[in-house]
Amino acid sequence: NSPDLSWFGSGSLVFLPTPVIIAVLTLLLFWLLTRKTALGMFIEAVGINIRAAKNAGVNTRIIVMLTYVLSGLCAAIAGIIVAADIRGADANNAGLWLELDAILAVVIGGGSLMGGRFNLLLSVVGALIIQGMNTGILLSGFPPEMNQVVKAVVVLCVLIVQSQRFISLIKGVRSRDKT
Repeated sequence: NSPDLSWFGSGSLVFLPTPVIIAVLTLLLFWLLTRKTALGMFIEAVGINIRAAKNAGVNTRIIVMLTYVLSGLCAAIAGIIVAADIRGADANNAGLWLELDAILAVVIGGGSLMGGRFNLLLSVVGALIIQGMNTGILLSGFPPEMNQVVKAVVVLCVLIVQSQRFISLIKGVRSRDKT
């Protein structure tokens, strides 16, 4: 029941909700860190081909570990916001099923499931699309379990579209159409 903690989840500053301000500041910090320093290039190099990055002199163990640390920092910030919003620690339900949302947001934002390049701003757009999908399904009167089914179907579709077999099939169809 701490008012200071609850401010993180439901407070506002200059007519903007505190979680939005925290999210924007975190996004800006991570964008600067990954796009204006060598760290972003190293993360992409390790994500695209870890052996090539290691042969190029990148300390891949440190980069992978640092990436996990940064991911954990984001999870900690999100956990504080959720705990502040519900004014307690509901370890059983807070963040339940959100891992699929995170993967789907990155994939909708153009990130590859096979690793490599990423775009933070497009991942945010992907997260907004996911939230719109969640809200649309719930407001339509469908049961909440339908959310997971729809998201799983979207992930399967993305997996199929990004697969090498599908890409080569599409290239084969296009080359036949030109002749």
